[in-house]
Amino acid sequence: MKVTPLPEARPRPRRVAVGVFDGVHVGHRAVIAGADTVLTFEPHPLAVIAPEAAPKPLTRLDVKADLVAELGVEEMVVIGFDAQFARLEAPEFVDRVLVERLGATHVSVGRNFRFGHKAAGDTALLEADARFEARVVELVEVEGETVSSSHIRGLVAAGEVEHAEAFLGRPFQVRGEVVRGDGRGRELGWPTANLVPDERLVRPDQGVYAARADGRPAAVNIGVRPQFETGRGVLIEAHVIDFEGDLYGHELRLDFLKRLRGERLFSSVDALVEQIARDVEEARAVAG
Repeated sequence: MKVTPLPEARPRPRRVAVGVFDGVHVGHRAVIAGADTVLTFEPHPLAVIAPEAAPKPLTRLDVKADLVAELGVEEMVVIGFDAQFARLEAPEFVDRVLVERLGATHVSVGRNFRFGHKAAGDTALLEADARFEARVVELVEVEGETVSSSHIRGLVAAGEVEHAEAFLGRPFQVRGEVVRGDGRGRELGWPTANLVPDERLVRPDQGVYAARADGRPAAVNIGVRPQFETGRGVLIEAHVIDFEGDLYGHELRLDFLKRLRGERLFSSVDALVEQIARDVEEARAVAG
């Protein structure tokens, strides 16, 4: 899939889905269905309009692009959202971006989509425009709850990754470069690939999780390792089950499947090692 900054886009007949699409959840997928182009914003508009209210994103832009590509979309056009763009009036957004720049013949949005200066533009403005066909998608419900990025952020931050998966339509994922740790896991007989979490993004709550690491079963600990004085802050440590090899410098993808337990201090290192063995077997059963 091609990723194009808005100024580099050239007009052509496009079926455009418009939105922030953070997380690319099942509601977003309903909006994107049938589109050949996704128009999105980077950073999240609230990061410019009201920084104090801006949420931590679920996905980096490159991860969002990968998730959109998996839906068969040909192109993702990215609006570099800044203070100047925030002042663009809603009719100007339609005229200059959707029609003139992109050549949209079809425009798909969610029912709650707002746009333009002070969010003055709404779906009625799009539906009234005869230059393209507007498709307004109703909000999607899962398990009796409306699917939203904000709700998913809360679930992930609370460690409820199984519940989040139902709303995302896939496991919540974290990607990061494997860095060198203190070698503690290897000393204990359970070597780990270590990632430093990006604090600008949402991450699961501290604890132990069953996951897949690049598709392989893994037991993942997120936390500060209270058994040892490390002073390193929160680290994501993934024991990739039945894997031998060097992952340093590799970007690892972790798909979180189930929270197994919280992080806690054990009575001894031996007790910790015994618990890790149980965690690994449980993770194997979930992810294997």
